[in-house]
Amino acid sequence: MKELLLGLRLLLGSGRGNRVRFMLMVVGSGVGVCCLAVVLAIPGILAAQDSRKAAREPDCSNGRGSCLSTAGAGLALTRLGPYGSEPLTRIFVAQTGPPIAPPPGLPELPGPGEVFVSPRLHELLNKDPGLSRLLPGNEVGLISAEGLAQPDELYAYVGSRPEELKGGGHLSEFGWKYARFPTVEPSTLDILRFTLAGVVLLPLAVFLSVCARLSAASRMRRLAALRLLGLSAKGTQRVNAAETVAAALLGAVLGLGAYWVVNQLVARMGLPGFKWYPADGALPGTALLVCLVGCPALAWFVGRVGAKKAAANPLAVRRSAVEKPPRLWGLLPLVPGLGIVIGYCVAGATGNVPTDTSFSAILMPLAVVLVGTGLVLSLPILSRALARTVARATSSLSLGLAMRRNEVEPGGALRVATGLVLLVYAASLTQGVLIELNQVSKNTSPVQLYTMALDEVPESKERALTEVPGVRSHAIQAQSWTEPGSEVWTSISAVIATCGQLRRMASLVENCVDGRPARLMVQGHTYDEASKPGNSFPFHLRNSEGERRVVNVEVPRQTIKYHDDTAAQMVSSGAVLIPPSLFPAGFRPEDRATLKLLSSAAAVRSVLEGIAGVDPTIEVETDGVDAAALQQITVIKTLLAVGMILGLIIGVAAYLVAATDRAVERRPQVTALALLGARPRTLRAVQVAQVVLPLAVGLVLAVVTGKMAESSYLVTGGGAVFWDGDGLPLLLASALGVVVVAALGALPLIGRRIDPELIRRD
Repeated sequence: MKELLLGLRLLLGSGRGNRVRFMLMVVGSGVGVCCLAVVLAIPGILAAQDSRKAAREPDCSNGRGSCLSTAGAGLALTRLGPYGSEPLTRIFVAQTGPPIAPPPGLPELPGPGEVFVSPRLHELLNKDPGLSRLLPGNEVGLISAEGLAQPDELYAYVGSRPEELKGGGHLSEFGWKYARFPTVEPSTLDILRFTLAGVVLLPLAVFLSVCARLSAASRMRRLAALRLLGLSAKGTQRVNAAETVAAALLGAVLGLGAYWVVNQLVARMGLPGFKWYPADGALPGTALLVCLVGCPALAWFVGRVGAKKAAANPLAVRRSAVEKPPRLWGLLPLVPGLGIVIGYCVAGATGNVPTDTSFSAILMPLAVVLVGTGLVLSLPILSRALARTVARATSSLSLGLAMRRNEVEPGGALRVATGLVLLVYAASLTQGVLIELNQVSKNTSPVQLYTMALDEVPESKERALTEVPGVRSHAIQAQSWTEPGSEVWTSISAVIATCGQLRRMASLVENCVDGRPARLMVQGHTYDEASKPGNSFPFHLRNSEGERRVVNVEVPRQTIKYHDDTAAQMVSSGAVLIPPSLFPAGFRPEDRATLKLLSSAAAVRSVLEGIAGVDPTIEVETDGVDAAALQQITVIKTLLAVGMILGLIIGVAAYLVAATDRAVERRPQVTALALLGARPRTLRAVQVAQVVLPLAVGLVLAVVTGKMAESSYLVTGGGAVFWDGDGLPLLLASALGVVVVAALGALPLIGRRIDPELIRRD
């Protein structure tokens, strides 16, 4: 306890310079803790949103096989579809018995012809009259915050009559164990945590360590003096730790206060595609514990380690003895990390993609952490080796002075360059995550296909659906009948349409003759083995009155070359085109049959509104567009952008703090060189070379290892892209920009005024 009090007394009474340094440590720790709080708050925000989603889930809202309950005093039907790039959720409800408790956010369930909407949906209804087709009825109120995942959510409860919800599930209550459509899927959330750990947490640990070791050289000389005056070795370490812990603790309080302000402001303004309520951003107890206890604990550890040399050998510190060269054990994490990364890259290049995803889910993050840690620990070793080589070969005075200083003080490169090196390394990893996300749930075709189950579309509404404005063409797709329980599951796919309908749906249709069946051959697609000429397959038909018939269709020899522009080919190669005239009038397939509509990609919103005008309860599958997945990708991209901004702040702050501190610590040496006749231009060149050369080496290593780690991540991700060179020019340009900024930032650190007092002052 005495040593701790001594450390605090030295802090308060050791002059203005030390007090300024202490305040810089506090501010630096505050910035770091604020960034840490942002990262720790993200899982809590997502969990709060999913909790409200689960609390409003109907216990049974889909009656098509996934809901076996027959109890309940009502019916419910959930419809989720795209509205532009956002998901629009509609819950159709009908009460058939005693009143049902309303979900959170509603005073009561809507009756037939009544609609409750979210505030954002209320605003859109006033701007887009066609949206009312999706929400038939009169608006009677707004859903409060308790019933919404986030303020901008598009959500509605639509009151209906029981006969309108024949395909719905039996409703008894609201509330479920989990959300059917979480804000971020658990597997994707793991990717987010993994990326944020690399982008933010690794540079943050370095930054907090740098802040805890400000003015390390002068502090070590002061601690060595205390040790020589009789203070014990452990006491010396405690004196140093007292100052760093005090700074870290005050910084933690300051950082948490800054986070509260940031949360209140950003939650109200929102981020692109992602908003939350301010209460959702409140830090849980574990996060507060990490900030208030973990950061001072890190400072305590760094302080004790930093004072170890002064406590063990104070004379060497007081006499500025030459530091021992870094040992090669710093390369230990880099070697196995690169081994794992190279192994995955070779596996992807040779086509031996790993199939054990559970093993890769453990090994890949381990490799990323090992490589990142190895980059940090190998910088002093590489800096010293490079400095020694360049110093022996160069004839330049400024470059020789710079390299000799880096040779005797290789740890300086660690403090100055680490934050920016880790930032470039993390940027490459983030690019790999974005590449993987862009491979899913994105329709890039010029047309849009809409699929509806035919048994949900009465014949009376089928014609109206095909005449919706914006619909280019339509067809019915069905499978031939197969006996239930049959050991041989053989069937063919059929497209029921005229040649004119087919031509309006596809970009290539050759040899089509009206009234004649034919096989559709899609170039480059695997041919259906069951579709052999002469084979006969039954199709079960039914009309609107319930009458049934069976029509046997023989696979013809005639073929049609076919290709459409949908995200995935609408039909498989070998499917049979059946003219509608081949079936009896009024009869339609009843086994696994769907109605397909086609429009241009620009008409999606108007077509969906037109379909809702015919029947708002029809479930429409928009092939190639998954509204929930697109929303998740938007959220992930936004959070990754936040992580990159935090990483940039941390990296730049670490550089500024370390470079400035290093320049101040070297003022006695610079003054001595100036008194010996070195010109300011030479001293500035020395300072720039000392910073730029090890930083350039670290950035080259970060780009190489980052691209390798990115490729190995893509190999283990199961996507179609393993190697991507599109982002490499941007990454190299960013690295070059970092070097230029570091060089410019080093120029003003050589003062014009020469103070000889510095060369004899402690």
